[in-house]
Amino acid sequence: MRWHIIEGEAGCEFSVKHQCVAVVVDALRASSTAAQLLYEGAREILVVRTVEEAIAAKVLWPNALLYGERGGVPPAGFDYGNSPLEAGNARDRQVIFSTTTGAGRMVSAWGAQAVYLGAVINAAQTACEVQKQGSDIVLIPAGLSDDDDFDAQEDWVGAVAIALAAGPDIQLGEGKEQYEFWKTRIESEGLPHLFATAPHASKLRAVGMDKDIVYCARKDIIDTVPRGMERNQWGIVTRAATGL
Repeated sequence: MRWHIIEGEAGCEFSVKHQCVAVVVDALRASSTAAQLLYEGAREILVVRTVEEAIAAKVLWPNALLYGERGGVPPAGFDYGNSPLEAGNARDRQVIFSTTTGAGRMVSAWGAQAVYLGAVINAAQTACEVQKQGSDIVLIPAGLSDDDDFDAQEDWVGAVAIALAAGPDIQLGEGKEQYEFWKTRIESEGLPHLFATAPHASKLRAVGMDKDIVYCARKDIIDTVPRGMERNQWGIVTRAATGL
């Protein structure tokens, strides 16, 4: 079993082509919010790529809550944004979820051996769950869907945090140099600082989401891991992997 770290669509494509376990890491904030939603008691999440698909999917789940963002804020017609701090509002409800990047990456990775969402807040449990599959694992820092050159610092930090949680003896494949680079920075600077100084953090501060930055940098505060269970015409039905 080897661990690869490959950013963005390239990571999704690699995981499908080689039938690896895909772990999409959109640490600020889609992976964190999805994990928190399930931890707080949401029944299931339909992860969809576009706002239009999210609204159309209400035909399937008419009583579902719409969670998500574009530009960091909820799209028109959505009930809540993409904040883990709002997840408690979804207890015992179905959720339809669409974000700028992370949701789309999960849809792109469908067809891999298994597809998960991982973050810092559930790093240890994510590492535990994905290793049960017995296949190579691809950690996919989500990046930014419309900008291949965007510095997704927090996503790389989150991906390496998950790999570190798996222990010191993992076998590394693609992305070994990046792993070593971010491992050193995590050890020297710490997760909260790396999240706070990430370029995406400044975008969240601009829309008043400062508390989310702090929350998403807290390591192993929940033990719920979102896993894609089935594909329908709109997206990926996602439930908690813990205990499966």
